[in-house]
Amino acid sequence: MTDIKETNYSLLQKQLVSLIEDETNLIAILSNTSALINDSLDQVNWVGFYLIENNELILGPFQGHPACVHIAIGKGVCGTAVSEDKTQLVADVHAFPGHIACDANSNSEIVVPIHKNGEIIGVLDIDAPIKNRFSEEDQQGLEAIVSILENQLSK
Repeated sequence: MTDIKETNYSLLQKQLVSLIEDETNLIAILSNTSALINDSLDQVNWVGFYLIENNELILGPFQGHPACVHIAIGKGVCGTAVSEDKTQLVADVHAFPGHIACDANSNSEIVVPIHKNGEIIGVLDIDAPIKNRFSEEDQQGLEAIVSILENQLSK
C-alpha cells in the first residue's frame, strides 16, 4: 500500500482563513478552496464542490478531471451526504450502493455537507485513486475546513 503523507489540517485551516477572509463571492471562495485542498492533500485525484440548484446537485468549482454535472439528491456518495446531511467517508466506492462512477480511477471518497444559514447548500467532494485513503482525522480536518467556509459564507 502507498504511504499517505499526513496533512497538517491546522496549517491548512489557517491558510484557508487568510485566503478567503476578505472575499464574499461564492465561486471565488470555492475555487481557491478546491485549489488549496488539492495542493495540500496527498494521494487525491479530484477535489471540488457540488451546489444545490433546482433540487439537485450541480458541479461547482473543482480541481481534477472533468466530472459529472448533475447528481440527484439521494444518489451516489454526494447525493447521500445531502439526503442524510452527514459526512460520507467511503473506503471503497465500488462497495457503496449506487455509487456514481464519474472517474473510473477513483477508489475512495469523502463528502462533507456545506450549510449556509442552517440550510444545506452543497458538498465538498474529494476522491482518491487508492482505497482507504481517508481517515477519521481527515474527516475531522475537512469538516473543520467546511466550518470555515460556512462561517465565511454566512457573513
